[in-house]
Amino acid sequence: MSTIEVPRAEFLEISTEPAPQRRRRIKRKTVNTIIWMVVLLALTAIVLYPLVWMLFATFKPSSEFGQNPGLMPDNPTVDNYVKVVEGIAGTPLWRFFANSLFIAVMAVIGTLFSSALAAYAFARIKFRGVGLLFAAMIGTLLLPFHVIIIPQYIMFNKLELVDTYWPLILPKFLATEAFFVFLIVQFIRNIPRDMDEAARIDGAGHIRIFFSIILPLIKPALITSAIFTFIWTWNDFLGPLLYINTPEEYPLPIALKLYNDQTSTSDYGATMAVSFLALLPILIFFIVFQRFLVDGVATQGLKG
Repeated sequence: MSTIEVPRAEFLEISTEPAPQRRRRIKRKTVNTIIWMVVLLALTAIVLYPLVWMLFATFKPSSEFGQNPGLMPDNPTVDNYVKVVEGIAGTPLWRFFANSLFIAVMAVIGTLFSSALAAYAFARIKFRGVGLLFAAMIGTLLLPFHVIIIPQYIMFNKLELVDTYWPLILPKFLATEAFFVFLIVQFIRNIPRDMDEAARIDGAGHIRIFFSIILPLIKPALITSAIFTFIWTWNDFLGPLLYINTPEEYPLPIALKLYNDQTSTSDYGATMAVSFLALLPILIFFIVFQRFLVDGVATQGLKG
């Protein structure tokens, strides 16, 4: 004859809790939640305030800068956007956007392709000196860009590539971004080698394994690398300043400088307007792909 088990006390804890005590506990949790929400909203407001101030500053005439540090303009105007759309030095604004977009997209393509190939070689192919080469690559993270400016410029100048986009794009196709190579290596090392061995039994070589097995599994790392590469390239000022001399070929960071150098008095209103417009592609790019950032930083090749 079967017996009926009596439920243990812990399973009846909620139901046996006195009503006043349960109400106090619920009230305490509600108060804690409200406090956390207020704190988070305050921190969000502090972080977003500069962006909001920039947005409203785009409607301020240049004469208000230095006199009206507040959020709202005294005499709102859209003349700043009219000036920006018309362009500067005979070059329309869309040309600067197109130049920056071309450089950023090519940098993303080159970084992803070369970094993924280099990472696969370090993580899956055994060859003499692989540990030494990997350590040397990681060591380049400690090398400031300013150390290699002069020799790199001399090299590209002898190749007659100055005043072209090649000095800004070509290094991206040569796996020079050690941070992204390291990130992808960590992803690949977390992928079981059994998958490679099974594919090798079926006759697949390194190229087939890389494109058919490894590449689809490292998608979070690739997207993370793409986000950072796009943002860093879009905001790069020093590189284009060194290698680009033709105003029509300037990317946006260099074009921003023109609004402060075109006359003896800087046009702060137009500078704010073009700065805000230049920020929009980064915000859109980040919002679209930000959900992949957590997976990318977690460096998990497989999730099961």
